[in-house]
Amino acid sequence: MTSAHLTSWLYVWAFLFAGAALVVVILLFSKLINPRHPSPEKLQAYECGIPMAGNPWAPFAVRYYLVALNFLVFEVEAIFLFPWALSFRELGTAGFVEMMIFVGVLVWGLLYAWRKGALSWA
Repeated sequence: MTSAHLTSWLYVWAFLFAGAALVVVILLFSKLINPRHPSPEKLQAYECGIPMAGNPWAPFAVRYYLVALNFLVFEVEAIFLFPWALSFRELGTAGFVEMMIFVGVLVWGLLYAWRKGALSWA
């Protein structure tokens, strides 16, 4: 191994050590200057400035999860349409056929969710 190679690795290890030391110093400093005066008000659960009412483990309607899951699935899949639209001319017929299959699967999933009632809010 050459001297330049070892010097490069020395710099890598020095930066790693300096980064780890900085994290430790920042955590210790924040622990030292942290005010420690817990009161009953500070120990209560806090959510958006609204006082807690009722049991936090109360059952939650499943339809909210279904709507959120459908949104994520179709939003993430719709993101794939933008790069395809930008490179449509370069992809040719094969790219068009692949995207039509992709959109077909998307439409099939939408129809399936619709038939199962996952899109009805009431």
